[in-house]
Amino acid sequence: MLQQFAGTVNAPDFPPDLDWLNCPRPLSLKDLRGKLLLLDFWTFC
Repeated sequence: MLQQFAGTVNAPDFPPDLDWLNCPRPLSLKDLRGKLLLLDFWTFC
């Protein structure tokens, strides 16, 4: 179990209108808790 520290701030959840690739459904931070996550951000030019 993770220990809470005074002054920590939780990350906001992902916006609901994101496009997800290779995922059967949109994910939330709750779904990802305790897992290793790699985010790859890219844009079209």
